[in-house]
Amino acid sequence: MRMQNWLAAAGVSAALCLSSSSSLAQGYGGGGFGGGGGFGGGGRQRGNVDPAQRQQRMMEGWKEALEVNSDDEWNVLQPLIQKIMDVQQQARAGMGRGPFGGGRRGGGFGEDQGGGGGGNAMRRGPFGAEPGPEAEALRKAIEAKATTAEVKAALAKYREFRKAKEDQLKVAQDNLRKVLTARQEAIATYRGLL
Repeated sequence: MRMQNWLAAAGVSAALCLSSSSSLAQGYGGGGFGGGGGFGGGGRQRGNVDPAQRQQRMMEGWKEALEVNSDDEWNVLQPLIQKIMDVQQQARAGMGRGPFGGGRRGGGFGEDQGGGGGGNAMRRGPFGAEPGPEAEALRKAIEAKATTAEVKAALAKYREFRKAKEDQLKVAQDNLRKVLTARQEAIATYRGLL
């Protein structure tokens, strides 16, 4: 039992480390990294936060983290950071249910057992986002035990979607990398933006 708890905690930690600051801020009301709001301020509080305010706090957090003191520099960096966060959010919204959402023990693919999230929990993507059409088509093919050809077709479309988002993200990250100092690049990489 202890090993299962440790593995679950390690898995959640890995998922959080790989997520962008955007997803962390959405999940924790804008607190960002660090227990006391060391990135973006605010601590880890759940609640209804206005998306525009959340977005502004995230941007202020990145401005502070990247040690930007000049408005001219920020006017160059901000849209490039925003582009990365937008692509990351689109990619997350289009993915199917991740390994840490909903939760079930045994049972059929579409059943929600032990997750406490109702029958829809298995259909939600990471951080409660509705899965995109490619993920939904793949889920339906799996649940319906579709033919091999149908599953392969759905899987190919899902992979195409993910590859397109990965390519968009790489371009957006390369564009930001071009204008960062070495220190800023290190910070952005360590904090999951690059």
